[in-house]
Amino acid sequence: MSEIKSAEPDVTSSHDNEFIPPAPAKNIWSRIYHDPWFQVSLISFISFCNPGMYNALTGMGGSGQVDSTVAANSNVATHACTAGAALVLVGAFYKYLGPRLSLLIGGWTYALYAGSLLHFNRTANGAFVIAAGAILGLGAAFFWVAQGTIMVTYTNDNTRGRAIALFWVVFNLGGAIGSLASFGLNYHSKSGTVTDSTYIAYIVVMLFGWALSVFVCSTESLSRKYHGSRISHDSKALNWSNLKRTILETVKIVFDWRVMCLYPMFYNANVFYSYQQNTVNGKTFNLRTRSLNGALYWIAQMVGGLLMGSVLDLKGINRRARAWIGWTVLFVTGMAIWGGGYKFQVWNDQRMQLGFKQDIDYKAGSQYLGPMFLYFFYGAYDSFWQSYCYWIIGAQSQNPVVNAVIVGTYSALKPAGGAMAWRINANKLNAMSEFAMNWGLCIGSLLVAVPTVLTLRKGKDDAETDHC
Repeated sequence: MSEIKSAEPDVTSSHDNEFIPPAPAKNIWSRIYHDPWFQVSLISFISFCNPGMYNALTGMGGSGQVDSTVAANSNVATHACTAGAALVLVGAFYKYLGPRLSLLIGGWTYALYAGSLLHFNRTANGAFVIAAGAILGLGAAFFWVAQGTIMVTYTNDNTRGRAIALFWVVFNLGGAIGSLASFGLNYHSKSGTVTDSTYIAYIVVMLFGWALSVFVCSTESLSRKYHGSRISHDSKALNWSNLKRTILETVKIVFDWRVMCLYPMFYNANVFYSYQQNTVNGKTFNLRTRSLNGALYWIAQMVGGLLMGSVLDLKGINRRARAWIGWTVLFVTGMAIWGGGYKFQVWNDQRMQLGFKQDIDYKAGSQYLGPMFLYFFYGAYDSFWQSYCYWIIGAQSQNPVVNAVIVGTYSALKPAGGAMAWRINANKLNAMSEFAMNWGLCIGSLLVAVPTVLTLRKGKDDAETDHC
C-alpha cells in the first residue's frame, strides 16, 4: 500500500526554499495576532463559547428537559448531518474555504439549537428542536474541521500535545462554567426542566463566540518562524482541474491503511456521551445535581487534556514511543474506569427496578460520592481519547490540506458513532447492554489502531513527520 505521501499536495523542501514568507510585522499587536499560539488560544475560546456551551446543555441530561427523547432524537439528527457534511464536503474543500469562513458558516448554528430548546420550553414543539439539531450538524462539520486543523497544524510536532491540552482546557471550561451557571439558576427548581433565562444566557455567549471567528487567520498568515511544511502552495482557484485533483487526493488519503486503522477509534469518540449523559447522569440524579455533575465532567476533561498533552509531549522520547505510551494509558485507564462502571450499572439497575429515578442529590453523602467520582473519571477518559486521536492525526502530516482531510474523516466518523449511540439511547435499550457496547467498542478500537502506532515514524523533525 502506498503511503499517504502520494496524496498530499506538492509541498516538498524545494517549495520551502522557493517560498519567501512575509516579513514579520513591526507592530507588536500584529505579531501577537499572527502567532500560532495566539490563534490556538483564540480557536479554543471560540470553542468555549460554542460547542463548550452546547456540551453544558447536553451534559445536563436531555438538554435540560424532563423527557430526554426529543433531545436524543435531535442529537441523532445533529450527528448524522455532521458525519455526512464532514466526510463528503468540508474536509476535502477546506483549502478553498479556509478556517475563518468555515467557522463563520458553522458557528451560528449552536445558538440556533439553544434557541430551539427555549422555544420548546414554551411550545413543546419537538420538530423544531430536531430540525435545529440537523442544521447544527451541518454547521458543526464546518466548525470542527477548521478547529481540528488549526489545533494539529499551527504548532510543531514537539508542542502539539500542549496545543491540544490548551484547547481542551479552554474548550471544556465552557462546559464547566455553563453547567455551574445552570446549577445556580436551577438550584431551587423542582420541575426537572431548566429555566428560560438559562437558555437565553447560552444563546448570548454562543453568538459572541461566533462573532470572534472573524479574527482567525489562515496558515499562510502565521509568523515567519512557523512557515515551511505547514504552508500549502496549492492553487485555490475553484476550477475543474483543481476539483478533480482535490477529489483524487482526498480519496488516496482517506483509504491509506494507516488512517483506516484509526477509523474505529474515530467512530468511538462520541459513542460514550449518550450512555454517560442520558443514562448515568440523566436517569440517576435530580436536576441541580445533574448540572453540578456536568461541571465536574467538563472539569475532568480539562484535567485529562492536560495529563494526556503532557504525556504526548514528553521530552527525549521519539514520536513512536510517545504514541505507545499514550496508547497504553488509554488501554489501562479504559479497563479500570469501565470496570468501575460495570459495578455502578449493576447497582443502578437494582435501584431502577425499585422505582428510584432522578432522585439522588449531591447532599446524599456516600450514595452520591461513588457515582460522582465515576462520572468524573468518565469525563477524564473522554479527553484522554480525543486528545490522543488529534495528536496521532497531527503525527501523520504537517500539511494543513492533508490534515484537514483526516480531521474531516475524524469529524465524520465520530458523529456517525454518536448518531448510532443516541439512536440506541432514544430507543430505550436497556442500560447494561448500552454499557457493554461502550466498553467493547472502546477496547476493540484500541486494538485495531495498533498497526498505525507500530509504523509511526520515530523522527522528531517536521521534515520527517509526513507519512502524508
